Amino acid sequence: MSNRIIIFSAPSGSGKTTIVRHLMSHFPELAFSISATSRQPRDNEQNGIDYHFLDNRTFRQKINKGEFLEWEEVYEGTYYGTLKSEVDRITAEGKTAVFDVDVVGGINIKKQYGDNALAMFIKAPSLKDLENRLKNRKTDSEDIIRKRLNKAEKELGYAQFFDKIIINDNLDIALKEAKQIVRQFIDQK
Repeated sequence: MSNRIIIFSAPSGSGKTTIVRHLMSHFPELAFSISATSRQPRDNEQNGIDYHFLDNRTFRQKINKGEFLEWEEVYEGTYYGTLKSEVDRITAEGKTAVFDVDVVGGINIKKQYGDNALAMFIKAPSLKDLENRLKNRKTDSEDIIRKRLNKAEKELGYAQFFDKIIINDNLDIALKEAKQIVRQFIDQK
């Protein structure tokens, strides 16, 4: 695997998707790797743009056929993963793949790509800030928010396995920091 990739991981609500979208609009040499999930789409999400939405049966079939670079049952009965076909698509375009993936998925991809991958971990300043962000986006029930916060506590322990950590306390500063790190990585080619 000679192509270079960039991985963004974070607990849900940390701002990684916002940062990734910002970077995608500033770096034409990047292409977004669309993850697959078995969860239901949110109101504003579109299949093939935000995620490849698959039912559990189809997701498990693709696992059995070896079609995933990485996958995980993130919450009971809810799968997320990266299809190998996404990486092939981006490579064929001659671009650098950008992954917006769960923390364990990010570590698994980093292990496969080694120094050809830049793995970035985005953190909210505190669990309380994370809770407020999850509540303010009004997309999940209280039960789902609790599950996300419990998972976030565990995920924070994985930050040490990433190349860079950005604390998203001030979005403008986090965006500038992410742009500098990505520019430096791209320029190393």
